[in-house]
Amino acid sequence: MAATFHNLNSESGLKKLDDYLLSRSYITGYQASKDDLAVHAALSTAPSLEYVNVARWFNHIDALLKMCGVTGEGAGVKIESSASVAEEAPSSAPVAEKKVPAADDDDDDDDDVDLFGEETEEEKKAAEERAAAVKASGKKKESGKSSVLLDVKPWDDETDMQKLEEAVRSVQMEGLLWGASKLAPVGYGIKKLQIMMTIVDDLVSVDSLIEDHLLVEPANEYIQSCDIVAFNKI
Repeated sequence: MAATFHNLNSESGLKKLDDYLLSRSYITGYQASKDDLAVHAALSTAPSLEYVNVARWFNHIDALLKMCGVTGEGAGVKIESSASVAEEAPSSAPVAEKKVPAADDDDDDDDDVDLFGEETEEEKKAAEERAAAVKASGKKKESGKSSVLLDVKPWDDETDMQKLEEAVRSVQMEGLLWGASKLAPVGYGIKKLQIMMTIVDDLVSVDSLIEDHLLVEPANEYIQSCDIVAFNKI
């Protein structure tokens, strides 16, 4: 089922998107896709740092677009603008006008307050559960994430670059997520692999990843060197 977002340039829309991205790196799936591009384009400006998860995601998609673009298809996303919200407003206004004249005594006044209140008991309970979930995930949020761009160079122009990339992506560990990649010319017919990755800072050391996994057997059969090109907190 496609994800749906309403009025992303309003405080309520950004808050819902921020809650949605609390446990997700991308809008749908496990890699950047056209769904991310659709939501990114719907935001008129870069989100405030008040919305921590939206700001992290926005900066990451920005970095991908500048480096190599986004080609994943995604699962589909639906974005509704403020116009759809405005259209709904008139239908609720008459109800308010009818309720106020109908209040003949103190008991009815109390009912009006309940009717106009935005939070029901179920909504209060849901808000408390969300707050507890955010508090429980506090340590994970404090650890932070980073977006890293690596340059991976082969031994020579005869190195199989597909196998080189497979060797890189075969490195798996908790807190590591490989992202988009592309081949870039170095010279004399040699190309290098540029690849993005997202890491949880407390779980993954980039230096150890390179020295203990990418520059040792069997990966070093294809990899001659590996350099950090960009390292950004997200």
